[in-house]
Amino acid sequence: MNQRKLVEVRRLRRQRHTRKRLFGTVERPRLAVFRSSKHIYAQVINDATGTTLAHASTVEPAIKGSTPYGGNKNAATVVGKLVAERAKAVGIERICFDRRGYKYHGRVQALADAAREAGLKF
Repeated sequence: MNQRKLVEVRRLRRQRHTRKRLFGTVERPRLAVFRSSKHIYAQVINDATGTTLAHASTVEPAIKGSTPYGGNKNAATVVGKLVAERAKAVGIERICFDRRGYKYHGRVQALADAAREAGLKF
């Protein structure tokens, strides 16, 4: 098994372990983060109904025009602010953060900090 595949398998194991305890409800939905090498995505999910309440990513035209590259901390900060604004517009203020097996540093931390600054409570 090559190194890249092994890293992904380990991340998915960590993700399954964490998701046993994380569950998004109506009062406190889950903010799930996915990052690739070129982009970062964030969704606010209600697991009780299986619906996405708000989302933002660097592939959207609004963000793509403002940031030249979607795979850095600056782009993650923009996505964090935007997903927080969209969540607050729907009436969500408290969330549980799902880092999806990624380490809490770099882009994931930048997105979480930006969402906190925009008014979401973790």
